[in-house]
Amino acid sequence: MKILCVSDHVDPLVYSAGIKKRFGNVDLVLSAGDLPMDYLGYISASLNRTIGFVFGNHNLKELPLFMGQSRMSLYATSMEAQTRNYYGSTCMENRVRVLEGVIVAGLGGSIDYNRGEHQYSDLAMYLRIVRLIPRLLWNRLLRGRYLDILLTHAPPRGIHDREDRCHQGFQGFLWFMRVFRPRYLLHGHIHLYDINAERVTPYHDTEVINVYDHYVLEIEEPHA
Repeated sequence: MKILCVSDHVDPLVYSAGIKKRFGNVDLVLSAGDLPMDYLGYISASLNRTIGFVFGNHNLKELPLFMGQSRMSLYATSMEAQTRNYYGSTCMENRVRVLEGVIVAGLGGSIDYNRGEHQYSDLAMYLRIVRLIPRLLWNRLLRGRYLDILLTHAPPRGIHDREDRCHQGFQGFLWFMRVFRPRYLLHGHIHLYDINAERVTPYHDTEVINVYDHYVLEIEEPHA
């Protein structure tokens, strides 16, 4: 199957009248953040494909619709119903879901660099990971694997990241990959302006891929 991955930049090759010709054969779309929701809406309307997304550290206007649900008590259920397919897209923040047969977990946001919205310390990201563990263990029992793809905005520490505080990656993602062994970790946040820049790096059993702009990932059909 083919997965169209987008992140950080409204790509004129995607946001164009030729989108169906270029990407009409993809089976799933995943967004790694820092994109306006109407861009995802355009992709959804044009390709009629399932879209899963996380937020980055920019374009956060709609973030409160999703990140506050766990604290809304009885209101959370109705809120979930309203936002499940917002702009034709499904928010994967702090969730593990099966999308078109692919098990995807989502952890958006960046490292905390100015106490801004959707920024986290390493410890806070570890705590977010811990909350996913029950569902990951259930997948292992039910489907024989924890997950297929970890969808993030920031990269893992030491893989594709930068030394300036804003663009440092998370240590917790390294631990996650060693323990839960996703086939892929897809991230954005690190802008690539050189066509020869490194996009794909193996780490244990996981391929870490920077999907900045757009990237088409071809994988074997998963057994859901």
